Amino acid sequence: MSLEELTVEKVKSKSKVKDVLALMKMRLAFLVVVSSVTGYLFANGKFDINLLILVLGGFLITGSSNGFNQIIEREIDKKMPRTANRPLPTNRMSVQTATILSFAMGLIGAVLLFQLNFFSGILGVLALSIYVFLYTPLKRISPWAVFVGAFPGAIPPMLGVVAVDGHFSQVAGIMFFVQFIWQFPHFWAIAWVADDDYKKGGFSLLPSKGRRNGSSAFVILLSSIALVPAGILPYIYNYTGFVSLIIGLIAGFGFLYLTIKFYKIRDVKTAKTLMFASFIYLPIIQFLYVFNQI
Repeated sequence: MSLEELTVEKVKSKSKVKDVLALMKMRLAFLVVVSSVTGYLFANGKFDINLLILVLGGFLITGSSNGFNQIIEREIDKKMPRTANRPLPTNRMSVQTATILSFAMGLIGAVLLFQLNFFSGILGVLALSIYVFLYTPLKRISPWAVFVGAFPGAIPPMLGVVAVDGHFSQVAGIMFFVQFIWQFPHFWAIAWVADDDYKKGGFSLLPSKGRRNGSSAFVILLSSIALVPAGILPYIYNYTGFVSLIIGLIAGFGFLYLTIKFYKIRDVKTAKTLMFASFIYLPIIQFLYVFNQI
């Protein structure tokens, strides 16, 4: 094989790897794994083989969920500029290949999580099932899809706790609840920014049928108000120290301030600021729990 042919093969290989990572939604999968790790460390998990299993299992389950989501929505993705360049809409990857990859990732991820304990495995399978079989088809039917999708989206930190404890506890419930509440302002900010794209795909994910209007903005504001007390629940239940209360309130009211600003202006620019703020808020608050335990 000539040098030119070798170069072409390397480029093709890199392109295939990028397509697999795009199918898995690498950045989203990474954020999910971070949430599960914070739950694991908050429950006093050790830096051992179990943490590695949790990371790999959670990563594969998330990648599988995202893969099946893209398989189901491949024709819809062609209509939206934001998703039109994904591997399936562009035919860079076949449906058969994507299905095999997604199934394999889901199976291996579930097997790994069951190695931790029974309930960890169940949570992984449950998160995948709700995301693929309920949330994904519901997105084109009703804005209630956001509520349904918040359940699998809030499982990662709970999974981290259960991976250590081996059962469902108050700590697991609190970690679930914080991330559950956070998802509403987070996802609705994304939905506001991407509403033009979503409209082309037939999605209506903002809370109001009027889409980008005052009613939708008001519901986003209410969800941000709810996030303030939710963020300090570990302190209220005596799992974290005073620092978590102070920083948690600063982060919560800071996020609420941005939401109030968004509510007044109601444009894509302020929604985008709120979206990025939500990406920052969650890891700050979750790692705060880890480092300020009682």
